[in-house]
Amino acid sequence: MTRYADIPKPIRSGIVLVDPERGTPQRIIVLQFNPDTLERSLAPQSAGDQADSGGGGSGSGDKNEALRLKGPAQETWKFTAEIDATDQFEVAAPDGIHPQLATLEMLVQPTTAKLRDAMRLSKKGTIEISPIEMPLTLFTWGSKRVMPVRITELSINESAFDVNLNPIRASLSIGLKVLTVSDLPAGHRGAELYLAHLAQKERLAAAARGGALSALGLNSGDIGLGRV
Repeated sequence: MTRYADIPKPIRSGIVLVDPERGTPQRIIVLQFNPDTLERSLAPQSAGDQADSGGGGSGSGDKNEALRLKGPAQETWKFTAEIDATDQFEVAAPDGIHPQLATLEMLVQPTTAKLRDAMRLSKKGTIEISPIEMPLTLFTWGSKRVMPVRITELSINESAFDVNLNPIRASLSIGLKVLTVSDLPAGHRGAELYLAHLAQKERLAAAARGGALSALGLNSGDIGLGRV
């Protein structure tokens, strides 16, 4: 007889904020529910992109570049996260889900301390103020998908409230851009994490069973003669 203790707990997806210098986690955000669906998009960075954008063969690009890549594909993720205070009656929530929402919103907001520092520099007459650097953000979807990302979209739909108008249920549309070695300087911790993420893809691709030309109705001669 299977005991409940023998049933493995599901792995949660989440976001980890990492100190890019030390590599230590600063904050771990575990999503309350795993999204039902993930929308992923990969745009290859082809060196010959401008050779023929219309398919008519009249492009002006270098045809020798048609099979070359300038760098890693630009990968984006989109998903909907759900937060529901009514699913956790055993946890006191005097502020509803305000804290959870605020935690996610602060992923795209600089802190007041950093804004005050920038304001002080401005008052001192500093001509150029560097943009505020945020912690390195990692999105995790199990052990095989741990990648550095930048949040590009955060849309919040609050759908229920308590008597004090604290939100108690919300869905969030979250968009992410995977940061690659093209986005980060050489030696940056995020760049190394991206390379580890890409190496994981390579290992998974190598484990996939290859097909046979016969399944496509072809043989090696067809490929060699270019009659595909």
